[in-house]
Amino acid sequence: MKHTFLTGIFALAALVLAAFVAPKETYKINTSASTIGWVGKKVTGQHNGTVKVAGGTLEVTNGKITGGEFSIDMNSIVCEDLKDAATNAKLIGHLKSDDFFSVANHPTATFKIKHANPGAVKDGKQMYRIAGNLTIKGITKHVEFDAETKTEGNKMMAMAAFKIDRSKWDIKFGSGSFIDDIGDKMIYDDIELTLNAVFEK
Repeated sequence: MKHTFLTGIFALAALVLAAFVAPKETYKINTSASTIGWVGKKVTGQHNGTVKVAGGTLEVTNGKITGGEFSIDMNSIVCEDLKDAATNAKLIGHLKSDDFFSVANHPTATFKIKHANPGAVKDGKQMYRIAGNLTIKGITKHVEFDAETKTEGNKMMAMAAFKIDRSKWDIKFGSGSFIDDIGDKMIYDDIELTLNAVFEK
């Protein structure tokens, strides 16, 4: 009788523990299906392009994002609006130089999630407020942005659009915040980023 009672207690404890221990899963980013778009604006116009995700993972607990870390291949930056090959190459060379991203010395940028606060579910998409550390040129700064995710089978899609102030990462070329009387040669500090990422179990 005592043995049966103890067995029942242990079984109940196991059920309670199982209920409170949330399942953890790791999703790996599909680099070929994921894109990061960028837009840089100046007084006289703008340029846009993409940069590739090099790798990364997303940590999911009980169906909700709880962490993740990603790397970005800064050598992969391209401009999509300039059709003249020579002009395009000149811009990309300048963006990779020490005036901007110093790619020779810092070929990889990284982002590490610190907090992912879930919000409402809209049209089957889970909304989040993402906070984390973005490292560019070896400089790490805190960033926050809104994102939405959608899960289909063993895949999770994540979408986000936000801005960063490039001057926080010591990218000051052509910035009106640091150069006086720059006139129509001024390049705005904000860089617009769009993320469309696909993660798979």
